[in-house]
Amino acid sequence: MTNQQPKNPLHGVPLETVVERLVEHYGWEALASRININCFKNEPSVKSSLKFLRRTPWAREQVESLYLATFS
Repeated sequence: MTNQQPKNPLHGVPLETVVERLVEHYGWEALASRININCFKNEPSVKSSLKFLRRTPWAREQVESLYLATFS
């Protein structure tokens, strides 16, 4: 099977794009109120958020869910 994630709506969407679009749409403060993680609250940046989300599956799931709820 060549396409391993045919039903995944985030397939092909980089995590960086997900974070950038959410920040554009909500801003850091509103994003932090929706998803309670420190990388959105204390000196937030895309770079620090990506580092945290790539090693924290539960937080990444929350961010991806919010992205889908917002932009689908």
